[in-house]
Amino acid sequence: MSQPIDILGHLFTPEAIKEHFIDDPEESEVFDNVGRLHTLRGYTVDEFKAYADEVGLGKVHVAAFYGWSYRRQQPYLRVTPEEVHEVAAQLPGRVHGLFGVNPFDALEGVAHLEKCVKEYGFIGIHVHPHGFDLGPDHAFYFPYYAKCVELGIPAMFSMGHTLDYMPIENGRPAKLDKIALYFPELTIVCTHTGWPWVEEAIAIASKHPNVYLGTSAYSPKVWKPEMIKFINTWGQDKVLWGSDFPLLKHPEALAQLDALELREGPKKKLLYENAMKVFPYDR
Repeated sequence: MSQPIDILGHLFTPEAIKEHFIDDPEESEVFDNVGRLHTLRGYTVDEFKAYADEVGLGKVHVAAFYGWSYRRQQPYLRVTPEEVHEVAAQLPGRVHGLFGVNPFDALEGVAHLEKCVKEYGFIGIHVHPHGFDLGPDHAFYFPYYAKCVELGIPAMFSMGHTLDYMPIENGRPAKLDKIALYFPELTIVCTHTGWPWVEEAIAIASKHPNVYLGTSAYSPKVWKPEMIKFINTWGQDKVLWGSDFPLLKHPEALAQLDALELREGPKKKLLYENAMKVFPYDR
């Protein structure tokens, strides 16, 4: 089997992990609440390459994350595209950047997105709508979606529940329904399984040819039976694997995935083939 592709993770350098997770009061509280604060560690570029080789990872997507703190009403977990590009340039073919979206900065942001795709080789956008308190179907996001269609890149959405202290209503997968209708040429990836609205996510992905699901942030051992059945049967072409690293550790997640005893064909599609179809690695 080809090496797994992780469709969503965070910048892994020691400086980034310290700044955005360990030292940030909101994120450190979140990781402490789920018992993972003590597991956080950063990797230099050389260390991550050795780690990925040991785990057997293929490509890894790193989001230039643009989060907005609902509590503090200010950016948080803010990783610039230039920071991601600096790392990706040292690991060509393995690390691929995703552009983080700020809906309040669409005109300048769209120009920056185009630069990141054409000059840095970014392969998609990432939307985290919860802190902004704007659903992804709000018109403020639409310039980004139109630009994605023009550039031939997908839009990835962190949907469903969030461990951060933000309203979760704007993470409902049904909010992607209108986007898929308004932008039928836009490839949409609904990550985090859409939990707790997993069946809603499956319904949207089943309805629209341009909508896919991602499993990031949820360990395979807690995937709902409906998701496992979807992956293993009629939805085998519609789901992509991810970790939301450093929330999930790759060896742990892959071992749990093996324990699910998925059929070989659907498992290959989940880990590798569907991502190769969705993302423009060959540009």
